[in-house]
Amino acid sequence: MGVPKFYRWISERYPCLSEVVKEHQIPEFDNLYLDMNGIIHQCSHPNDEDVHFRISEEKIFADIFHYLEVLFRIIKPRKVFFMAVDGVAPRAKMNQQRGRRFRSAKEAEEKIKKALEKGEVLPTEARFDSNCITPGTDFMARLQEQLKYFVHNKLSTDKAWQGVNVYLSGHETPGEGEHKIMEFIRSETTKPGHNPNTRHCLYGLDADLIMLGLTSHEPHFSLLREEVRFGGKKSQKRITAPEETTFHLLHLSLMREYIDYEFSELRNKISFEYNLERIIDDWVLMGFLVGNDFIPHLPHLHINHDALPLLYRTYISVLPSLGGYLNENGHLNLANFEKYLEKLSEVMILYFFQSADDSLCLAALDGVTDSHKEDGEDDDMFETEFRQYKRTYYMTKMGVEVVSDEFLANQAKCYVEGIQWILHYYYHGVQSWSWYYPYHYAPFLSDVRNISSLMLAFDLGKPFMPFQQLLGVLPSASKDLLPQCYQHLMTSPGSPIVEYYPQDFKTDLNGKQQEWEAVVLIPFIDEKCLLAAMEPYTPKLTPSEKARNIHTECAVYCFDKELDYVYNSPLPQLFPNIRVCFFRQTPIPMDAWRVSLDHVGHRVDRGPLYFCGFPTLQHIRHKFYKKKTGVMVFQQSSRGENMILEILASQELEQVEDVAALVLGKSLFVNWPHLMEARVVAVSDGETKFSLDEPSQVLYLGDTPPPTKVTRLTDKEQKEWYAALFIHIFKRKGIVINETDVVVYGQLLTGRKYVIGQSGKVHLEKQFAKQVLPFPFQTIVKDIKAFDSSLAHFKTLEELFPPGTVVFMVGNPYYGAMGDVQDSSDVISEGRVRVVFSVPCEPQLDALIQNQHKYSVKYSPGYVLASRLGVTSYLVSRFSGSIFIGRGSKKNPHGEQKANVGLNLKFNKKNEEVPGYTKRTEKEWLYSAAVEELLAEYLERFSELFDFVARNNHDDVFYEDDIWPREDENGAEKVQEIQGWLKNHPVSSSSRASCDLQILDTGIVEKIEEELEKTKAKKMNKKVRVTVKPHLLFRPLEQQHGVVPDPDAEYHLFDRVVNVRESFSVPLGLRGTIIGIKGAEREAEVLYEVLFDEEFAGGLTVRCSPGRGYRLPPSALINLSHGSRKEHGSHKLTAIVKPQPSSSSHLTHKSQLGGLNHSPRSPFIPTQVTAYLFICLQASTEFEELIANLKISKDSEHVQNHPPTEPKNQSGEPLSPQSFAMVCNPWFLNPQHKRVKKYSLTVCQVKLSNGLLVHGPQCQSETEAKEKAALFALQRLNSLGSLPLPPPIFPGVQQMRPLAPHPSMFGQPPGLSHIAYVLLNPVLLIQLFFTFALDLMFYLHRLSSDAPTRLWTSSLGDAVSPSGPAVLWRNFAHNLKAAQYISR
Repeated sequence: MGVPKFYRWISERYPCLSEVVKEHQIPEFDNLYLDMNGIIHQCSHPNDEDVHFRISEEKIFADIFHYLEVLFRIIKPRKVFFMAVDGVAPRAKMNQQRGRRFRSAKEAEEKIKKALEKGEVLPTEARFDSNCITPGTDFMARLQEQLKYFVHNKLSTDKAWQGVNVYLSGHETPGEGEHKIMEFIRSETTKPGHNPNTRHCLYGLDADLIMLGLTSHEPHFSLLREEVRFGGKKSQKRITAPEETTFHLLHLSLMREYIDYEFSELRNKISFEYNLERIIDDWVLMGFLVGNDFIPHLPHLHINHDALPLLYRTYISVLPSLGGYLNENGHLNLANFEKYLEKLSEVMILYFFQSADDSLCLAALDGVTDSHKEDGEDDDMFETEFRQYKRTYYMTKMGVEVVSDEFLANQAKCYVEGIQWILHYYYHGVQSWSWYYPYHYAPFLSDVRNISSLMLAFDLGKPFMPFQQLLGVLPSASKDLLPQCYQHLMTSPGSPIVEYYPQDFKTDLNGKQQEWEAVVLIPFIDEKCLLAAMEPYTPKLTPSEKARNIHTECAVYCFDKELDYVYNSPLPQLFPNIRVCFFRQTPIPMDAWRVSLDHVGHRVDRGPLYFCGFPTLQHIRHKFYKKKTGVMVFQQSSRGENMILEILASQELEQVEDVAALVLGKSLFVNWPHLMEARVVAVSDGETKFSLDEPSQVLYLGDTPPPTKVTRLTDKEQKEWYAALFIHIFKRKGIVINETDVVVYGQLLTGRKYVIGQSGKVHLEKQFAKQVLPFPFQTIVKDIKAFDSSLAHFKTLEELFPPGTVVFMVGNPYYGAMGDVQDSSDVISEGRVRVVFSVPCEPQLDALIQNQHKYSVKYSPGYVLASRLGVTSYLVSRFSGSIFIGRGSKKNPHGEQKANVGLNLKFNKKNEEVPGYTKRTEKEWLYSAAVEELLAEYLERFSELFDFVARNNHDDVFYEDDIWPREDENGAEKVQEIQGWLKNHPVSSSSRASCDLQILDTGIVEKIEEELEKTKAKKMNKKVRVTVKPHLLFRPLEQQHGVVPDPDAEYHLFDRVVNVRESFSVPLGLRGTIIGIKGAEREAEVLYEVLFDEEFAGGLTVRCSPGRGYRLPPSALINLSHGSRKEHGSHKLTAIVKPQPSSSSHLTHKSQLGGLNHSPRSPFIPTQVTAYLFICLQASTEFEELIANLKISKDSEHVQNHPPTEPKNQSGEPLSPQSFAMVCNPWFLNPQHKRVKKYSLTVCQVKLSNGLLVHGPQCQSETEAKEKAALFALQRLNSLGSLPLPPPIFPGVQQMRPLAPHPSMFGQPPGLSHIAYVLLNPVLLIQLFFTFALDLMFYLHRLSSDAPTRLWTSSLGDAVSPSGPAVLWRNFAHNLKAAQYISR
């Protein structure tokens, strides 16, 4: 059941409720429940807007399997894994399903029709009909068989699954998936041995799961769903890799406490006992009044119109007079409920004129005479108007001619009956399979009266059979999903039920805003008529169809090593047979989990024991109140009230010295109320900072004070030390800290690692992150007892490393190699373990690293593209982003609908770029040649749009009639033409990436794959048998999840890595190459894009061949290249191939070198420079003739920093570097040369005036060394064709890449710089003057005219650039012609 806008509303009202978590932050759970239909829909039709989308059934099944694996791996349930697929639903739900399926079929038909009208060619394959996700279809029968195979396979092959009971309730078991789950939970809680501290996790996308979870009254209950983004387009793929997916974990433990705060004022108002469990039950009831799937919403009661606060205020005002609660554990107290509705209706009447539909208001007012004008009759007039309005509502909406008392009494009875049916459904299960609400609309609250004496009873009945439900919910467009013998009943004119399948129908928003919320006005199907029509044709069903048309029980599966048999795959061409199957299946009767109507759910206090990951508002003194503060839970500030938590000041004034003595070096909990364990490493009061004076991760548990150092903060640190932190806590969580005296700096707990003691015993030791984060002292919690996991712990080396255990080496030699532990009984006493390692042949990527520039995408600033295209930089910037065009004109807009005709290649707010097209630096956006070609084609096709945007560059939105004003021009058709062209262009399918992501371009990745294939052909793996000290071995264990195998490892592009996580999509021990690095604020959230050596199931396509990519955190990898660098020396680094942002043009030496990583083969030494772009280029022979012009000094001064020894290739010859990280200053002047001799080889260095030191390779002779060093210096200085270029270093020589491909119009005498040359050349000065004068004239003309003229602008940078004369002359000639046009 979906409650529109409910999830967002409660998340914003109670800001701490929904926690955004990553995989490593999710707590331990005992039971995991999956509402499967959301997964099935997402994997089969992720984007209904794309009419071209096609998917095979095999792909759907494979994606579902991967989805289930991902969720199981993230949550890692200890006891129960429950998968529930929707079976036949109660009749009350079928009416909603019927309307939804009719609407989806109609929308799909309309989208296909529009696409064909536009001339789009659709695929010949049949479109996936999402209506087949209904019990009884062929698709669901095949899916059930695949799910059984999946469970068999995982229980037989995956150790993580073998200690869990797996429940599979398929489509043939009646009931909605989430309600079958709740039946199981209710049944478990009634058992005598039920553990009240069982930790539940329910995954699903429906907001009403909050209500279902609360009805269980279990203390540790959380809901898991992917991050929800409001206000934008739906993502086409909700989940790709678990490491990159952001989850919302909604804690019902916090929800319970927030509800307590919401109604806390009742504690002192009511005469009976204040019972939070009953308050929660009433809260659930009030939620049903604003929306559910079984009865229509009440008129004018909408969440976005503050309906919920109205319900709560009315409840608080009326409850003290009732003497009891409304909802008594699923049973409606009719007398109390009637009084509540009566009070609520009084308040609702006050909002009558504000929220009523305009058409109905006018009709109501037309029916009121002008006789009620005197002041004494105002109330009577108001009542008359309201009665007339309600009468019009019933007559218009429900089609009644006379609104009689009998009619209103029947409306009230049906509505209250519906509320009671829903309460039973949520608290006790289905009480009637056949009951349903027989109207499309609900009555007014003021008409729901005289209900206290109603007798509400339900007949349980039986659920529909699958084919009966199919005929009851499917439209005729989906008749092929039915057995052949039934299909004609939907379409044949002589069918007795054909009237229930209209080809066209109306919808009514009925006060809602979104089309999907509209009421679908189709007739309710008559059950008796339906069954009678089907009966004559039922004998014609085939045996396979009869097998689908039954109800069966669900089953529980568990691992049993005593069993051993073969399980045949239902899809052997995709999934292999399971040759060794170890599992036992036990069927469960369909009514086994039913509970009696007198069952009462009681909450058991969890006591002082804290369960990590389950937040609570306890532990810290605070007060609460509601206030509009604009807390930002999602992507924009909330508009309603937020529940604010204000931490109360401590009774004692905390001194930083006392706090340091109390917490420094100790473990405590931070980040209240979502408590996380951390180790304190520093304490500060804004002026003085006390820090641990040791680098280890030791916890000081006793009274012995740790070694401490004291430092003073700088003036800047004193101003900024806590401001940003406090703003985040308030704006996101709604927590007010007020003034703070002390901030605690801590390292978050990442996991536990087995450590070997001196006696040979092993124990789990807490591991903390390297990163240090600040936390206000008021928000930390000390001295609480936390629940410790009951997982088995190893105590000896024999237990930790038994024979057959898979381990990885984290020392040299064989760093990162995977091996198997052998019998070590003869060496274990000496503290050693015998291991046989497999050492595969590694690909040689050095040559590719050096030549990567050949395959990299080249990027240029926007003004370069603008110059080449003959447009302004503004147009390049604007069209590469978003261009919105509205209907009508600016003066007379038609509605708010806008079409985006931009290329959507950059996203400033989201900090995203499109690899291969755009890159973002700290200062500007860069564009590839592909963008230039795309803009050139765009400009050629739709030049009038460019002209209009250029003339109106201050507007955010443009309008069709303004752009195409002539009568023979149809703006709407033009916009559709542009959108169609963009949609069919490959750029529309390009994926975005974070601007913080360092990547290797697709061309380089392809070359890496080629090199991997060459390495595979060699097949040179070797086995080595060694005895190893145990601290150099890493064993993949669940207890060590989140622990980084080697904390000292640094990762760079091109690094070779190996996966060390078990029970993962990526096979254990599979090696790969890093092709992308995504940074994050916290080190545990950094992700590495890896191209693996082989394809695997569940692999992603990350700029690589399908199924070979994945994104992983550092805890899942060992860096093989780091081991090689450590073995051969720390000077080896890896090439940077992505622009690195810099915060300013004046950086310190340290800050610049932080982002400067060079190739392992590069001989260049970084020095202090001003850097804002890195470019990779290759030396070219066309410069050799210019080398002689470089004056090289013969100064024998020794260089302080000796260059590293040049690595050699396999033949022993020195490798000439072809790729290097290029850093540039706007002006390079006065190169100076130095040389260094090392052994019998010579290395020459060129030092530029800005301090940049460039040195060449090792050479046999000094002459050769000079020439190559000069070549490299020249190569660096000439690699900046896309930037404002410096004057030539070599007199008489033009630059390699002029700004534009135009020949120079003026010669330049040798020996003069460009600046001096321009100043001494009167012709150029005159030309420059007139060019800027024409630019100014054009600007003024554009402000006063709509002439569609584009000007070519120039700048001083053009004038002083090497190609400046050509650029100025070209622009001058063009603008002169344009000036003649203007003068006319």
